[in-house]
Amino acid sequence: MRADAARKREQVVTAAVDELAELAVAARSGAPVRLSLDSVAARARVGVATLYRHFPTREALLAAVYHQELTRLCETAPGLAAAGPADEALLVWMHRYLDFVDSKRAMGDGLRAVVASGAVTQADTRARLTEAVVPFLEAGAAAGTLRSDVPPADVVTAMAGAVFAAAPDQQREQAERLLRLLVDGLRPR
Repeated sequence: MRADAARKREQVVTAAVDELAELAVAARSGAPVRLSLDSVAARARVGVATLYRHFPTREALLAAVYHQELTRLCETAPGLAAAGPADEALLVWMHRYLDFVDSKRAMGDGLRAVVASGAVTQADTRARLTEAVVPFLEAGAAAGTLRSDVPPADVVTAMAGAVFAAAPDQQREQAERLLRLLVDGLRPR
């Protein structure tokens, strides 16, 4: 891909991320949301034809956004784990995970279609999140701030459970409380 084409593609993905962040706020209040490709193109300062050249369907754009945001989330883990007490850093990272989940809720039916197509899989997402949790658990075990007997996959399963079990009318607040409980349970006694 030429440099200018790659730059425009990145502009579109960034614009879609920003648009979805705004939609996520609306979705929290229960308002129906749908990503507008015209709005994304305008925000990216590209023509709709340019958007469709890079992303022939809404689902293709949503898959690119999903993968980019998952990569960004996972790439922050080693730095956070190294920067501070692992238990506190893990909780900060879990809040970023909540932001990631919130933005995916704004994708709505589009994300369901992406998952159904196989462009995004639960197995890949879990594997990447599990890998991202490892630096926190290793740093915490070495420092004595986190237990050493909890598999990273169990932490990811508990994170997902906390997010998806939270009551719809207090989704974010309850999920944050549940994640604090999870991290507290990871601390040695």
